[in-house]
Amino acid sequence: MSKISAMMDTGKRSLMNSQTALQTVGHNIANKSTEGFSRQRVELLSNVPIGEGNLQIGMGARAGVVTRVNNPWLEKQIQREGMSMGFTDARADGLSRVEQIYNEQNNKGLNQYMTDFFNSFRELSNNPESLASRTMVRESAVALTKDFGRVTGQLRAVQDDLDGQIKTTVEEINQLTKELASLNEKIQTVEIQKIPANDERDRRDVVLKKLGEKIDISWAESKDGMVTVTAGRTAILVSGVGSSELAAKETDNRDRVEVFFMGTAGSPANITDQITGGRIGGALDVRDHVIEDLLGHVDKMAYTLAKEVNTAHIEGFDKNGRPGVLFFEMPDQVKGAATEIALNKSVFNDVGRIAAGAQAGAAGDNTVANVISSLQYRQVMQDGTATLDDYYNTQVGQMGAVTQRAVKAQESQKNVMNQLSNIRESISGVSLDEETTKMIEFQKTYDASARLIKTADEMFDTVLNLKRL
Repeated sequence: MSKISAMMDTGKRSLMNSQTALQTVGHNIANKSTEGFSRQRVELLSNVPIGEGNLQIGMGARAGVVTRVNNPWLEKQIQREGMSMGFTDARADGLSRVEQIYNEQNNKGLNQYMTDFFNSFRELSNNPESLASRTMVRESAVALTKDFGRVTGQLRAVQDDLDGQIKTTVEEINQLTKELASLNEKIQTVEIQKIPANDERDRRDVVLKKLGEKIDISWAESKDGMVTVTAGRTAILVSGVGSSELAAKETDNRDRVEVFFMGTAGSPANITDQITGGRIGGALDVRDHVIEDLLGHVDKMAYTLAKEVNTAHIEGFDKNGRPGVLFFEMPDQVKGAATEIALNKSVFNDVGRIAAGAQAGAAGDNTVANVISSLQYRQVMQDGTATLDDYYNTQVGQMGAVTQRAVKAQESQKNVMNQLSNIRESISGVSLDEETTKMIEFQKTYDASARLIKTADEMFDTVLNLKRL
């Protein structure tokens, strides 16, 4: 009778094992499209056999543990490459917007406005007494100063947009760090019972990847299963079941958004310079390096143009023989010159104040007009090694080359991410064909286990009937 009972116990355990395996297969199929899900498997272990004389009789199997099929080293690699992906995405997007500001194929740009300005002085040199020519000089100068302002304004608008993106991303980071701390607590609660927290770990891997796409992080897992996450070099965002926040706000030193680590106590710490990866790192690189350099170049062009034109114009005489005045309102310094440059109000109100000649009362004198028009081809930039045209075209060419490299880096990084994602899918992803095969296998095992129990039951009946006889 004891052996028959053992058969029933074995069949019962086998039935339960098949049921557990089928439930796990169903869990896999249901999470086929869940981001970051790793397929799970029931690990079966043989029960301790029973010794009977010189025999050892097996007692079937039991479900040991439900594990996830996962490669932790691959997950870390995907997280690292995702950080680079976020950086290249943000950088390529920002540079593409900047490139459009300098795109002169479809719209009239700064280079064409400078050419029009110098051409108007050439026209004036042909007919210094012409009111129409003087009016053309005024209008071309006003248009040029406005376009200097347009370029500066659009560059600053991109910076403002990047500031907004940084603020939004910081808010998303704070939400992710809170979720990480919560997942740490859940994983510790489950695994302290020696049970793998498969679904929670999958979700934590996804959150770490998302966090890495937004900001450069480093993280490590402790023996109790909880991760500690650090942004930059010093900002500990997650430690155990606690999390700290970042803040994005403007400072008194500059009008741009800076990133601060709030911590748990003390004053906020500025970690902007520590951030070199993720979407925030890419946005900061474009905002603080690329655009600031371009603003500096535009300011230098505007300042040099105003200085050279004023130097020539003030030496001449206007239509009525009066000494020349400053043609442009001279900016106080190079920084901000593109925004401040403007046509002298006296010249704007009276085009007769434009100095075309070098001598008072000399009708037809076009000396100053020729000098100013020749500035277009004089090497007045970069310590006398480049003309205004050369200098501007160099900046445009460099901008195009930098943007092209950034886009290619973005495409290359996308290919790397796709390749790693395919490898992960082949290891950890759910295959419906494979799960269907497993389901049929476990269903047959379930049926066989049920038949074993039925057979044992029939054997009981046989034994009981023998006693009745």
